[in-house]
Amino acid sequence: MTTALPRPGPALALLAFAQLIISLDYNIVYVALPEIGDGLGFSTQTLQWVVSAYAVAFGGFLLLGGRATDLFGPRRMFVTGLGLYAVASLVGGLAQTPWPLVAARAAQGLGGAMLFPATLTLIGTGFAPGRERNRAFAVWGTAGGSGMILGSLLGGVLTDAFGWTAVFFVNVPLAGVAALAALPLIPPRPRRDVTRRRFDAAGALTATAGTTLLVVALVQGPESGWTSWLVTGAAAAGGLLLAVFVAVERRGSDPLLPLSLLRGRDLGAGALVTFLYMGTFGTLLYFLTLYFQAVHGYSALRTGLAFLVPMAAIVVGSQLAGRLATARGVRTVMIGSLLVGLAGTLVLATTLATGASYLVLVPGLVILGAGQGAGYTLMFGAATSQTPADQQGVASGVVSTTQQIGGAVGLAVLVAVANAGTDGLAGPALRAATVDGLRTAMFVAAAGIALTALAAFGFTAPRRHSPTTPREHTPTSPARPSPATASVAESLETTER
Repeated sequence: MTTALPRPGPALALLAFAQLIISLDYNIVYVALPEIGDGLGFSTQTLQWVVSAYAVAFGGFLLLGGRATDLFGPRRMFVTGLGLYAVASLVGGLAQTPWPLVAARAAQGLGGAMLFPATLTLIGTGFAPGRERNRAFAVWGTAGGSGMILGSLLGGVLTDAFGWTAVFFVNVPLAGVAALAALPLIPPRPRRDVTRRRFDAAGALTATAGTTLLVVALVQGPESGWTSWLVTGAAAAGGLLLAVFVAVERRGSDPLLPLSLLRGRDLGAGALVTFLYMGTFGTLLYFLTLYFQAVHGYSALRTGLAFLVPMAAIVVGSQLAGRLATARGVRTVMIGSLLVGLAGTLVLATTLATGASYLVLVPGLVILGAGQGAGYTLMFGAATSQTPADQQGVASGVVSTTQQIGGAVGLAVLVAVANAGTDGLAGPALRAATVDGLRTAMFVAAAGIALTALAAFGFTAPRRHSPTTPREHTPTSPARPSPATASVAESLETTER
């Protein structure tokens, strides 16, 4: 059921702002890592956990955050997630030794695991199907897609101007103001909609622990080696706990994740698409950062500025996606956006060179950004379109969990590909081998993007009118409201007519 937000314009701006915070926090620390390592005494082996702690907690708790959204209401989880972001960011900025900072990053990830499903649920249930919801997802997708780029830019500016602590302190007022703004803009769940369902403690424990251990194995594998006891042990324990989770959910009367949801065509296709999308598109920012800094010697600020062009392309692609989806159907535009991103990846990969100027990269960056922004805008809404309103949170948790795991898997695989020929090299030979490795990794990512486009055919196709079928209403007559469980394609069709 759609529950309209009383002030949809300001509410949408708030939801987009929250998504921007999530995207910023995911990678704002990248360009600050050298200063963080020097300032707090991280070793080469432990520095990666400044990034990984966020990813592990975010990916591990998403399913729990999604179910909590369904049980306790999206506004409550929205405010709680933002509050946790603010407190954890303050602790991170004040940290004087490595592990309090790592713990703060993990707490930020937990805040994201609460905030992300709540935000998706509010968009999926707070805006009417069709043009209004497509516009909402376009604005939200613009914030999410551009935020990943803006994180690098903002991280560079803040680090150069104020030091590494600024990348944490900046979140305190941002998250705090957003949490306070949610109170008047997002209505609480009506009392009649509050259910007395039992919280599935066994399912929550096994799902969270199993997913967390699996993500630990994925992010630690490239550093420790895939055959190390830590990686193999975490993967085996995570797999076992997830198997126990499935058994618990099958027998439970009020499961954390109703397994029947996974049989839905769009949710299944959406989980696969988000997994592949983040394993391909989601890794390219890392490789471009490495190219700019390790090959061309860009500073943190200059690296951030280099991402302004793809950020602008992402914004344009996101806005176009919302409009085209209303006219052409979500599945069609989703596939088209992935093919555009595939072309951009191939163009960019062929232009990488040790002596290439930034201008040579611009065409590939623009094409890639447009396709990446459009795809990000559409895939979450398409995945959850047929999910009932009271299960939107857990469905969003499923899709965003596969998103996080996909990013970890893709990065692990592509980093191994990129580094395959760099051992024992230094100076110009190392730079040349690095470029060759990055180019090869991008070509592999392009193959993965092609698979993502094939997976997108699994989404429900928009139904076409037969020439003899009368229209249900004319442009001068009011459109019939779409049912709560109508797919995105069906709601777009109603809007078009």
